[in-house]
Amino acid sequence: MASDWSEEITHVAGTDLAIITGGRGKPLLVLHEELGHPGWLKWHAALARERTLIIPIQPGFGKSKRIEAIRNVHELGLFYSWMLRDLNLPQVDVIGFSLGGWAAAEMATANPRQFRRMVLVAPLGIRPPEGEIFDIFVVTQRTPLNLSVYDPQNTPEFARLYGGERTPEQFEAFEDARTEVARIAWEPILHNASLPHFLRGVSGLPTQIVWGREDALVPVSAAQAWKDALGNTEARVTIYDHCGHRPEIEKSDEFIKLVKEFLA
Repeated sequence: MASDWSEEITHVAGTDLAIITGGRGKPLLVLHEELGHPGWLKWHAALARERTLIIPIQPGFGKSKRIEAIRNVHELGLFYSWMLRDLNLPQVDVIGFSLGGWAAAEMATANPRQFRRMVLVAPLGIRPPEGEIFDIFVVTQRTPLNLSVYDPQNTPEFARLYGGERTPEQFEAFEDARTEVARIAWEPILHNASLPHFLRGVSGLPTQIVWGREDALVPVSAAQAWKDALGNTEARVTIYDHCGHRPEIEKSDEFIKLVKEFLA
């Protein structure tokens, strides 16, 4: 419900940034995916009973101004780290989805101590050893959105993503988001060849990796590549069967239980 959260424009990291907050308790940084913030869903409400969710809207998305100095996802991570300092959040838990998971990992390579625990949900950023990351730049956003769940008919929240009915205006917003993602993640497409090397320098950061076995956008083979890259820290992998790129809505009860127990 709208009363569960609020969105404010806050001056942080040298810019005016839209930040959604909701809930109570210790802060939990949530980094949204490449289509933007999906709306306040079941998993948000469940975690907000125990945690204060802090959801920055990525620069260039929604009401957040584009920052030309951010030219790649590593620099996006540096921006978010600056934001945390300005918000006086020296160490937080983080959960990142797809592009947001990639950004969280880039943050960890620069300073793993800014996080207490990290959850990565089907993150972009590492090239899968088998299969290829789906090229979202050669189709309209309607295609990857429809491919993002394994069984749309039996995923109740799929129709509610991104504020309800997917209107022409919503797809225009998707295209605006894709323009910004293309600007910072076009080459190589949706991964950083250097990221696995620098993730080996991350230690002391317990990490939970979550994937759907039938993910049609980022092949599940990437899950093991992430675990291997994070070999110097405590990284665990959970893979859900009959699940695509959005375990948070496709397996919401299991996902909520997993994240709550991991962050406890």
